[in-house]
Amino acid sequence: MTLDDPLYGVLLDGRYRVEQRIAVGGMSTVYRGTDTRLDRTVALKVMHPSLAGDADFSARFIREAKAVARLAHPNVVNVLDQGADPRAVFMAMEYVPGRNLRDVLRDRGALSVRAALDVLEPVLAALGAAHRAGLVHRDVKPENVLITDNGMVKVADFGLVRILPNGDATAASTTETGQLMGTVSYLAPEQIRQEPTDQRVDVYAAGILLYEMLTGAKPHTGENAAQVMYRHLHEDVPPPSSAAPAVGPELDAIVAAATARDPQARPWDAVELLASVQRARRSLPAAQLDAEPPASTSPTPRYGPGEATAVIEKVPALDRTSVLEVPPELLPPVRPVVNDDPPRGLPGRALRSGSGRRPLIWSAVLAVVLLLVGGITYALSNAVYATVPSVLGQDREQAVATLDRAGLHGAFSEQFSESVRAGQVISTDPGVGTRVRKSDAVKVVLSRGPERVQVPDVTGRPQADAAKALGEARLTAGTSNEEFSDTVPKGSVISTAPSAGSRLAPDSPVALTVSKGMHLVPDVKDLSKEDAAKALQDAGFVPEVAGLFPIGKVTGQSPAAGTPAKQGSTVTITVSLF
Repeated sequence: MTLDDPLYGVLLDGRYRVEQRIAVGGMSTVYRGTDTRLDRTVALKVMHPSLAGDADFSARFIREAKAVARLAHPNVVNVLDQGADPRAVFMAMEYVPGRNLRDVLRDRGALSVRAALDVLEPVLAALGAAHRAGLVHRDVKPENVLITDNGMVKVADFGLVRILPNGDATAASTTETGQLMGTVSYLAPEQIRQEPTDQRVDVYAAGILLYEMLTGAKPHTGENAAQVMYRHLHEDVPPPSSAAPAVGPELDAIVAAATARDPQARPWDAVELLASVQRARRSLPAAQLDAEPPASTSPTPRYGPGEATAVIEKVPALDRTSVLEVPPELLPPVRPVVNDDPPRGLPGRALRSGSGRRPLIWSAVLAVVLLLVGGITYALSNAVYATVPSVLGQDREQAVATLDRAGLHGAFSEQFSESVRAGQVISTDPGVGTRVRKSDAVKVVLSRGPERVQVPDVTGRPQADAAKALGEARLTAGTSNEEFSDTVPKGSVISTAPSAGSRLAPDSPVALTVSKGMHLVPDVKDLSKEDAAKALQDAGFVPEVAGLFPIGKVTGQSPAAGTPAKQGSTVTITVSLF
């Protein structure tokens, strides 16, 4: 924070005091501040003054606040308030102490497979919640992944958020012709081509993010933004194992699918990508998960040329979210205008002569034949084949209608899912965008919701039998503790937590309380009558004194010390005369 910052010490909207600058981005600056009304630390995202007067940018800023406020997810930075005063348009957000992923990569160069997946999974969970809510982040990158001091991962900065109307991707992430908004290293090809976009641009950026965490480098670099965009359009992302041999083929396949240049070949959304990542993690041995990444021993992280980090918290030029000029050579080609008039300077008679006419006639005939053959082939292909449409997230009735419109039919099955609501489509086989015969059924899997199993009643059963019964119920025996019991034999279960009849996810642990048997009679020999009586009462027994003149010490007891007995039973003590 510099003292010449005009917002230093300012009270925004009469409530939020600006205290320290945290980061500077392409469209806004983030400060740490204090909510003076509730006396809490907040993060204040303030739009740059040069953009605050632009109606489009102001509308986008407000749209971000409203969109993120709709999300209630532990891995998304919460928006607390939004406001404006004569000095600034701002947003008050949850303050997340810690570092962003770029800081971590700058320090370490690359992450182990386990560490990379520990970061990626909560990122995908947050994006998945946004996608299922009809929101697309459009600016996924290490700078927008925050890692708290206790290891919590949160996704921040929905500044380029787009709301999908009923899941219909009809708008592109563009401003005006030849311009687009985003961070060039993480732009999907369809964003660069200024085509309609949907949640799969986030899937593409997440694939780039995974590659960068595993290798310590971006897959596409260059001397300027145009070179990087060209590589996004014309080059596949290389497998991360080519730079980090410890990375197995499972993660190579995930990166390849997520960063496919054709959006139809990518996972439909972050939920589907997260499921693939979790399946891959379960298949990887511990040695591969924890293998030392090659870049972690490098003295400096391997970033592309021209992306040196400045002294203050400014992201490198190619990492900043900004309005980018798209070179004309990267835009879709424009059809040439055909002019039937002869070129100037050439005699019309020469063009109309017989020698010039025959090649033109034969060319025209050949073109007509090729068009007819192509048209017939295309028609026959469409009569036999169709492209699998996306039915993910739809219910059965909607999926049947969507498949029917494509000339296909489905074979439906169900399976449990922790992330997809009951009745909605989890996946299809073949996947979205695949060409299939119309006569073949598309296998559609519907969610049954989260699976839950009932805790069996194992009270009174020996601990080994109780653990076996829990295993048969697809649960596990968790921690156990021991207590005395007058009714449950020693070594048998007194109770469970959660109790019998509760419903838990499969493989959940169930704690057992095991009986130590009846209470043991304490040893009171050689104690005074008063001390012995108190010890027996504290242990839950009723003392009874025997002896003619019991004024001395205890010389005997019945039952003997260490004998199991029910609480409340009588223990007779013999007290000497002296």
